[in-house]
Amino acid sequence: MTLLDQQAPAPARARHTTIALTALAMGGFAIGTTEFVSMGLLPQLARGVEVSIPAAGHAISAYALGVVVGAPTIAFLAARLPRRVLLVGLMTAFALGNAASALATSYDALLLARFAAGLPHGAYFGVASLVAAGLVTADRKGRAVASVMLGLSVANVVGVPAATWLGQNLGWRSAYWLVTLLALLTIALVLAFVPSTAGDREATWRRELVALRRPQVLLTLVAGAVGFGGMFAVYTYIVPTITEVGGLPESVAPVFLLAFGLGMVAGTWLAGRMADWSVMRSMFIGGAGQGVLLLVFSLLAPTGWGTLPVVFGITVMGSVLVVALQLRLMAVAQEAQTMGAAMNHAALNVANALGAWLGGAVIAAGWGYRAPAVVGAGLAVVGLLVLAWSAALRHRHG
Repeated sequence: MTLLDQQAPAPARARHTTIALTALAMGGFAIGTTEFVSMGLLPQLARGVEVSIPAAGHAISAYALGVVVGAPTIAFLAARLPRRVLLVGLMTAFALGNAASALATSYDALLLARFAAGLPHGAYFGVASLVAAGLVTADRKGRAVASVMLGLSVANVVGVPAATWLGQNLGWRSAYWLVTLLALLTIALVLAFVPSTAGDREATWRRELVALRRPQVLLTLVAGAVGFGGMFAVYTYIVPTITEVGGLPESVAPVFLLAFGLGMVAGTWLAGRMADWSVMRSMFIGGAGQGVLLLVFSLLAPTGWGTLPVVFGITVMGSVLVVALQLRLMAVAQEAQTMGAAMNHAALNVANALGAWLGGAVIAAGWGYRAPAVVGAGLAVVGLLVLAWSAALRHRHG
């Protein structure tokens, strides 16, 4: 029996487990859609609130900041609440944040609304992962958690393109209204199909905070924040890379973005099965595979289309790493599972910011558009070293 099994409340079996997991994944779909749709609507956002495109980009940063702030804060305050009640509350707050985004009439109001929309993000995935793990037997926990994360992956293939098209043709506000409707649908599905499960009645603010002081929790968070940054270093600058280095027209950019999305779907599906085999080995395979493929991307960048399967592979390996990190945090946080599970997405948003910033820095230094992939490979190596440290401590202390 693992620590996760020992500390989790007794599982409440859903009448239809698959439908319950689908309901939880719908929340991930809504969150994934709003997280990435702003990137495709920056010109429209800029015109809508009368600012420059770079200034409109701060709306993306505001959302990421909301995730980083909200994950530990909500886990700290709400760990004792019944988990279905907490899921509904988080989705309600998420719906209100996106509705406020759609109604924003000024730049400051938009930034505040995007920050508010990001607050429930990490806590939702954390609590939904705990609920999903409690719906299945121990040998299927990895697949159950992966099914929740699959909603985020599918959003990049279906939700983001659909919301972007809607925002471009009916105005940027319509994209956020669509996400609001998806959030309300999630609430209805959770109430209808997800069984009621108790929160952690013994949770205290002191115990939740103690989790953040545990070496294994900190090492896992650092591994995610650094090791996953490489994918974002490439993702952020994929369009100028394939056009300026690969010689392809801008019109093919959606094909490469689709490859990112499909890689996330395939990787998340694979991650569930790998994690049920071994969480620790999955983290090493995902991190190492991502690092190698980032170097290959840099080498093949001048070939244009030759990088397309590499892009797919990078996101497959990255998704394997993400799901394994989620499960690892749920275990090493011990009794503070809500805090541990929620903090994974805070770390991943730090990875997003770190990868994009370092990638931009090497481009600005004149090293070219192939350099972010090399930087990303370096981040993957650092992440692997942190994981090796974590594994050594685990071996030493049994």
